[in-house]
Amino acid sequence: MGLVQNQVYATNPCNFPAIFNFGDSNSDTGGLSAAFGQAPPPNGESFFRGPAGRYSDGRLVIDFIAESLGLPYLSAYLDAIFRSRGGVFEGLLPKAEDISRALYTFDIGQNDLTAGYFLNMSTDQVRAYVPDVIDQFKTIIKFIYDQGGRSFWIHNTGPVGCLPYIMDHLLITAGQIDKVGCASPFNDVAKYFNLRLKKAVIQLRKDLKFAAITYVDVYTVKYDLIAQARKHGFEHPLRACCGHGGKYNYNIHVGCGGKITVNGKEVLLGKSCNDPSVMINWDGVHNTQAANKWIFDRIVDGSYSDPPIPLRMACHRQ
Repeated sequence: MGLVQNQVYATNPCNFPAIFNFGDSNSDTGGLSAAFGQAPPPNGESFFRGPAGRYSDGRLVIDFIAESLGLPYLSAYLDAIFRSRGGVFEGLLPKAEDISRALYTFDIGQNDLTAGYFLNMSTDQVRAYVPDVIDQFKTIIKFIYDQGGRSFWIHNTGPVGCLPYIMDHLLITAGQIDKVGCASPFNDVAKYFNLRLKKAVIQLRKDLKFAAITYVDVYTVKYDLIAQARKHGFEHPLRACCGHGGKYNYNIHVGCGGKITVNGKEVLLGKSCNDPSVMINWDGVHNTQAANKWIFDRIVDGSYSDPPIPLRMACHRQ
């Protein structure tokens, strides 16, 4: 590890002119909002002072990545291309010559796994389609590489069995709960997904000889945060900050910012908690800004990466 890092530090930090992010709503900076309508308040309350297309009270891990590289926060591709809001979004589009020098970030897996469960698939059935998902991922990486992309920063998927919306909505027996309070079968499938993802990355490094591909183990970081929440300054690791009712403060029918009509009047049920800065989960599905910052601080230096290189060196092939 020391030898690799010494070799890396002997070279210059990367000068990424842009970030292209591919991922689910954990790293969505406005895609869903652009397509289906803005994420409602209180999303964005802790940093943006209002909804900003992010399913969190503030910044996401990808926002902290952009900050650390001196780049602007990512705008949604749909906003940049299709919305007529003057020249500001168009100006955020990277130049064609930046494609080969950009950083390509990936945060995938959570939706791929949970979608199967919400279609009433068994754990074995979800596990069975993981290789197909990974094959599609490899195809996408190769496509980007063929377009000129060279630097890839790939997060594995987190412990989905610790998410309030999984714990609340799916049938889980007492024997399936681990010592932290998470559902082991769902986390086991996430670990299997990550194993296949890491093998795919190893193969891609052989196939794409000019690509620098960094695999980042965010699963371990996120699980440690939940398992030792109090030690790290957090409370109620399995409860949503913004939600309504139940053991996990989560209701699939009334989400964060959700309202119901009572006697002809709208009543806000999906309220934010008193202090999001001490909560890990924001809305049952996504993390709070505080948790995102904690996770970013652990991964930025390469401590959980393979190869063990920091973010600012992720353009250098090992």
